[in-house]
Amino acid sequence: MDLDSPVLRMCQDGMRAEAEGRPAAARTLFRLAWDASRDDYEACVAAHYLARQQSDPEEILYWNREALARADKVGDDRVAAFYPSLHVGVGLAYERLGDPDRARVAFDRAREHVPALPPGEYGDLLRAAITEGLARLHGPQD
Repeated sequence: MDLDSPVLRMCQDGMRAEAEGRPAAARTLFRLAWDASRDDYEACVAAHYLARQQSDPEEILYWNREALARADKVGDDRVAAFYPSLHVGVGLAYERLGDPDRARVAFDRAREHVPALPPGEYGDLLRAAITEGLARLHGPQD
């Protein structure tokens, strides 16, 4: 992340607040980051974090779809590792909304982006979420 960007610094501060168990502060920082976004990359990052702060599946879906639209507009490697997480978020939201067909499509899309995931805990968590989502919606996968 380019921490020279005030928007990305706000997101970093929001992540820290989230980790410290201060969800209201995190939500405020992510919303401020969204409002201050100057380009599609910054908007993608802010929307990604806003999606994580929502409890309503409609809002989760809205912010993940917004982040996906912005990521598509960026169209470069800076957003490649976001796609699996965003598609998982969309899939989980559709599942909660009772739409298994759209959830299945979202998890399948997430699986297509697995090669962009970094090694380590973050990548492992997303790979597991994709596998589990597909197992719930398709049955066990290879």
